Amino acid sequence: MTKGYSSLPIKAVALATGLGLGFLSYPILAASGSGGDTVRGLYDVLLNTMKSGHALGQSGRFMQLAPVIHRSFDIVSMVRLAVGPSWASLTEAQRQRATESFGRYISAIYADRFDGYAGQKFEVTGEQPAPTGVIVKSQIVKANGEPVQVDYLMRRSGDSWLISDIYVDGAISEVATRRSEFAGILKAEGIDGLIAALNRKADLITGTTASSL
Repeated sequence: MTKGYSSLPIKAVALATGLGLGFLSYPILAASGSGGDTVRGLYDVLLNTMKSGHALGQSGRFMQLAPVIHRSFDIVSMVRLAVGPSWASLTEAQRQRATESFGRYISAIYADRFDGYAGQKFEVTGEQPAPTGVIVKSQIVKANGEPVQVDYLMRRSGDSWLISDIYVDGAISEVATRRSEFAGILKAEGIDGLIAALNRKADLITGTTASSL
């Protein structure tokens, strides 16, 4: 039913090694020639997953979407900015674990929010230059016909464009929202506490565990 679009900002939208189910149902996406191609590819798989959403269940949707999230999002950049200045003092192992847990968390949010299909439409409406890349403008048209503007900040990575931030209806950015959300956990429990918290949330949403991936 595409939960979460009645009350935004982006944390209602959100938002891989071992996630083989996703590759069985969908081919590996070709390198995207533009930012719009990346978003269209994400939307295509998202819609297909929604149409089978109830049959797949939470964990099945997660398995389908996680590989596409990892191919479409600049997860390393997003988690680095969301963690903030303390990222510089982390070990490489901690950075890797934080990146993996953040990727699971974003994938879990998508699997939860886009849980079924009722005629929604996903449309890329244009692109415009941005200081760090391009902005891909799009809209998600809800089942009742109400459009929700979703803009993606894209960064060039080799031959592809990756999503590095998301803005819904002109609201605060996804990365800024996560940074605010993570600040208290980092202050109280450090990076290991944040990693554990992200994995717990993903586990609860999807019925999977980090150790099983």
